[in-house]
Amino acid sequence: MAFFSKLKDRLFKSSSKLEEGLEAIVEDGGEVEAEAPAVQEATPEAPAEAPAAVSAPTFEAPAEAPKPTPASSPAPESQTVPAPKPGLLSRLTGQGRSAPVVKRELDDDMLEQLEELLIASDMGVDTALRVTANIAEGRMGRRVSTPEIKGLLAGEVSRIMETVARPMPLYPSKPQVVLIVGVNGAGKTTTIGKLASQFQAAGKSVVIAAGDTFRAAAVEQLQVWGDRAGVPVLTAPEGSDPASLAFDAMTKAEADGADLLMIDTAGRLQNRQDLMEELAKIVRVIRKKDPEAPHNTLLVLDATTGQNAINQVETFQKLADVSGLVMTKLDGTAKGGILVSLADKFGLPIHAIGVGEQIDDLQPFDPEEFATALIGVEQS
Repeated sequence: MAFFSKLKDRLFKSSSKLEEGLEAIVEDGGEVEAEAPAVQEATPEAPAEAPAAVSAPTFEAPAEAPKPTPASSPAPESQTVPAPKPGLLSRLTGQGRSAPVVKRELDDDMLEQLEELLIASDMGVDTALRVTANIAEGRMGRRVSTPEIKGLLAGEVSRIMETVARPMPLYPSKPQVVLIVGVNGAGKTTTIGKLASQFQAAGKSVVIAAGDTFRAAAVEQLQVWGDRAGVPVLTAPEGSDPASLAFDAMTKAEADGADLLMIDTAGRLQNRQDLMEELAKIVRVIRKKDPEAPHNTLLVLDATTGQNAINQVETFQKLADVSGLVMTKLDGTAKGGILVSLADKFGLPIHAIGVGEQIDDLQPFDPEEFATALIGVEQS
């Protein structure tokens, strides 16, 4: 899967940090369970066979050519023939030899170290405690290796995320009003443009309302997306009342028979009461036109904000009745565990995640892909 590969590459900061931490935990007090076998000497009667070339995912390491033995100088019977040294790829990847397996007994000390690692990755205290307790259940006293711990951890993360991995629901109401909210710089404008383009490509008629009337750049950005996708973008003069624009946009979308009306809103900090009241006003005005609207309220979260995302969800839920989440900028953080913490704490649907600026960098949320990419587990 192309997006899985991109997700894993972009989550390298998270996965490498967790992987290094897990390896350190296992090695701290762990013991080697299987030593690498010694190289056997070979005599001319039983010559050593050269190892097969090591295959890599994208290329094959060239085998080293054996040095010819002059015919006039036969090797003495007692002389041994050394096995060829492994190539650079073999030494880097550990292929071509049996690497020592380090295992450590799963005890209270190991669990405490694992909890601290998960908390440091922004999973939060409660989630970290719950995950490690599930890993420990029925396994205390067992000796485990790094790959085993990674597999268990990825399984727990996937289990938590499975309950919230749901696409944005579509309703028969026309227009279905989708309100996009979030703090400054979270990526709302880019997200609404990508979603509108994807819905339009799926055969839905879409209208965009550029409700961030205080930032000309946001309006221009939406107009670019609208032109690209063939979606009309409704605007208002700079500094206009965004609630009034939302009302007019609903009237226009209804007259045009549009399937979806996506309303962008200005970024606002959750601790600015005046700005949050303005958002509440938009919701009140929308409901005068349709008591059931907005049918979806998507909160766009910036993954790099870490645990502050929890405060954002709590505040926006109170004012705008958030129905789902979109997480952006997962490629810019070494602490991707915040998404696990949000899923565990709120249980809100996660509709999509973003790992870049291109339209295909916003994709439906897949719990298994996310878990394996976050922990650094190779997908079979």
